[in-house]
Amino acid sequence: MLEKQRIRAARVIGPLGEPLTFATLPPIGTRRWTIRRKAEVVAAVAGGLLTADEACERYALSIEELTTWQRAVTHSGMAGLRVTRIQEYREYHERRRTY
Repeated sequence: MLEKQRIRAARVIGPLGEPLTFATLPPIGTRRWTIRRKAEVVAAVAGGLLTADEACERYALSIEELTTWQRAVTHSGMAGLRVTRIQEYREYHERRRTY
């Protein structure tokens, strides 16, 4: 019986346009999340380098946290990943939805 094999990307384009591979991903167990590191994880998941489950397991993230990062990048780009700007961007997008 043949096993179903998942074809995985060897590299994807990172948030700053550079190639992103397993070797260049943030280290396993990262605790200090900068904007760039968050964006690299989001790009890796979007490009197929990691699945969402793999990213959550590798970095001890909840699926909600990863989804929040993905939504922030979609709506506001890398700037949306700033911790100090989360509330500001959330309010901005809520106002846009009501009009």
